[in-house]
Amino acid sequence: MDLLTLLAFTIAYVVAVLVPGPGVAAIVSRALGGGFLSAVPMIVGILVGDLIYLVFALFGLAAIATYFGAVFVIVRWAGALYLLYIAWKFWTAKPGAEQLGPRTKEHWSRTFFAGFALTMGNPKTIVFYLALLPTVVPLDKPISALGFTELTAIVVVVLLAIGCGYAALAAWAREFFTSPRAIRRLNRIAGVIMASAAAFVVARG
Repeated sequence: MDLLTLLAFTIAYVVAVLVPGPGVAAIVSRALGGGFLSAVPMIVGILVGDLIYLVFALFGLAAIATYFGAVFVIVRWAGALYLLYIAWKFWTAKPGAEQLGPRTKEHWSRTFFAGFALTMGNPKTIVFYLALLPTVVPLDKPISALGFTELTAIVVVVLLAIGCGYAALAAWAREFFTSPRAIRRLNRIAGVIMASAAAFVVARG
């Protein structure tokens, strides 16, 4: 794939990922509540969802997403409900000065699913891959294996870099809160952010 196309895709994708949305909100709130490592499975789940949409768009499978729209509705609602559950855990957490976030650690697979479901039901992701992507990447002819690999690499590097960046900043910020009152306030902020992300997913569906 030519350099100009790759550059256009990279710029468009960086802007799409950088703009705060439910994915960024979920990553930040997760890192605020449990630290950087607790947000990594969510970032990976979001990445997997993005790669699935990339495949849909590049190989002409947008129609499949349309035909199986009911499945995406179920996934979106399941993800939103789980995000609300996490928000409730944050809001009701009893903080100790030695640790921020919920006392009960979530299994990584649940956090991964939350990120994956969030992406699969995120209107911003759907619009980017199924509407905006064709404006920067020519899809009127079959994509080559090299072109697919290049675009996939861009998605992986950009999303991991930005997602981990948001998580690292949130985890760094949480270290400034040491009193139980400040920890409780931070947990509740994280809970509100997570609940807002869930509401956004449902409302924009």
